[in-house]
Amino acid sequence: MRDMHKQAPVGVEWPTLGLVILCYGAFVSGTVWLAAWWLPAGMVVTALALALHSSLSHEVLHGHPFRSRFLSEALVFPAIGLFIPYIRFRDTHLAHHLDSRLTDPYDDPESNYQDPAVWAQLPAWRQKVLTFNNTLAGRLLIGPLVAQEAFMRADWRAIRAGDRAVLKGWLWHIPSLVLALWWMLSASQLPVWAYLVSAYCALSILKIRTFLEHQAHERARGRTVIIEDKGPLAWIFLNNNLHVVHHMHPRMPWYRLPVLFRENRDRYLSRNDGYYYRSYGEVFRRYLWARKDPVPHPLWPKQ
Repeated sequence: MRDMHKQAPVGVEWPTLGLVILCYGAFVSGTVWLAAWWLPAGMVVTALALALHSSLSHEVLHGHPFRSRFLSEALVFPAIGLFIPYIRFRDTHLAHHLDSRLTDPYDDPESNYQDPAVWAQLPAWRQKVLTFNNTLAGRLLIGPLVAQEAFMRADWRAIRAGDRAVLKGWLWHIPSLVLALWWMLSASQLPVWAYLVSAYCALSILKIRTFLEHQAHERARGRTVIIEDKGPLAWIFLNNNLHVVHHMHPRMPWYRLPVLFRENRDRYLSRNDGYYYRSYGEVFRRYLWARKDPVPHPLWPKQ
């Protein structure tokens, strides 16, 4: 298995740096020139650029494209996606990478499962909202709102309890958000409402990736998916559809993940107990209106 252990970035990762330049170029094109030409075109390109910016933020927090974390994080410092503070994304996502805790309703910050005891006490309307959110249509339509509310509520509780790291993450979001707001109000040709819709749509696009990245499974190795897609969504997600490859090699850059998977396909599918889909087209056909998982964790409490 060639290069399996060479996971740390070497020098400058030019493909990632080039993609950062392309991302900001698309962002400027969408918010300025295309928005002035035809508003819907500007909104679509802006949403795609914001989704790609989030994927690049994910690359940065895993140590790309520079050896210097400061330089790498400077590349994605402007909070053009508006809603998620980068430092909070970084800290919660790195905590999520402890595979033994994947899908844990308490210890996995990215879990969509609820403790069954908590679920049973929720009002009926909230249960219906969360059940719809477990369909792909629900994740696209209301998923960003549901996730943002839960994320901010949890962080507010942490801040009130005296968690200075969480507070720091939100305080650093202020100057990065100021840059985005300055652009929105002074340079962008998108009306504010259109920019906000584009940012929401970017989160919806990202919900396609996270919709079934992980499943409840007795063994940690069987909790992470492979979606063997090579289309535009895989590109926007920077090949994180090959998610078990990423979890096994979290410091491997995005452009090397397909090579690793191709050279060791059977090993990865054995590793994750066959949690596999052929493409995002299959995911849409199977789960657009169908619930993939129950909201209460089916294996909780742990035996």
